[in-house]
Amino acid sequence: MRVAQSTFAFNFLTQLNQLEQRQNNLQTQAATGQLFSLPEQNPSAMGQVLNLQTDVNATTQYQNNITQLQQTATSTSDAISGLKAISDRMNEIATLADGTKSPAQLQAYATEVGQLIQQAVQLGNSKDQGNYIFGGTATGAPPFVATTDSSGNVTGVAYQGNTSVAQVEISPGTTVSTAIPGANTTGTGPRGLFVDSRYGADFFGHLISLRNDLQSGNTAAIASTDAPQLSKDEDNLLYHVTANGIIQSRLQTASTLATQHNLSSNTELSQKTSADIAQTITELQQAQTAYSAALQSGSSILNLSILNYLH
Repeated sequence: MRVAQSTFAFNFLTQLNQLEQRQNNLQTQAATGQLFSLPEQNPSAMGQVLNLQTDVNATTQYQNNITQLQQTATSTSDAISGLKAISDRMNEIATLADGTKSPAQLQAYATEVGQLIQQAVQLGNSKDQGNYIFGGTATGAPPFVATTDSSGNVTGVAYQGNTSVAQVEISPGTTVSTAIPGANTTGTGPRGLFVDSRYGADFFGHLISLRNDLQSGNTAAIASTDAPQLSKDEDNLLYHVTANGIIQSRLQTASTLATQHNLSSNTELSQKTSADIAQTITELQQAQTAYSAALQSGSSILNLSILNYLH
């Protein structure tokens, strides 16, 4: 049987190219630590990898959302704690300001209440990450604006925000909000922090009333009207303290789950894409040996006369 030298040469070059491509692929794997970098190298695995990468990116975004929400929730908690301290002191003063106190003592209480009203306005205009946190979705301007008399006493506090709150996604199909509107007199929607008509809360209005009654020495009104009103404000603040604690706990749980999910996805992604370096180097050495042997033997055979293939 006669073997055409051109046929042998063609087959030889084809095998040689395959061995060279094998070497190149293994060298790339050894250099990058990745099993493949192009879809055509492993279409099935690449599809799975792309899905995993999409999942990891989405979970990472959820983690970022959760982190931002946690920061806002912490800032909100700090502000509410400050308001609770003011509320505690207001209730204490309302109890102390009875008929046994002198006008001078009542005036001293009035001065203190006036200062605490100003402090409450500052807390109402608290910011987090550059945004006002008690204005609803109107985060770009101070939600509370105080008016004062010629003596600098706050005579009224107007709410400039709204009652809407932004919802943020923390997992597929799950959204939460850490926002609290400063006031809500609509009768529906999120509960207001300073003012909410459904629960009789009107923090600024009740503090101003207490200060005015202290200035006028009207201890009867303090006992019959101011004290019960301040109790409603305190109950409202306690509700928000509890709600904030619940949302922080929920965010912590969501953060833990997202971290675990990303760890699992990244592990699976690594298993599908990462090369076993030790095995890759061994296979590379074998491929290099096979390539050298094929090159040497092929060159020797091609140098022979065609007569060597006649039988």
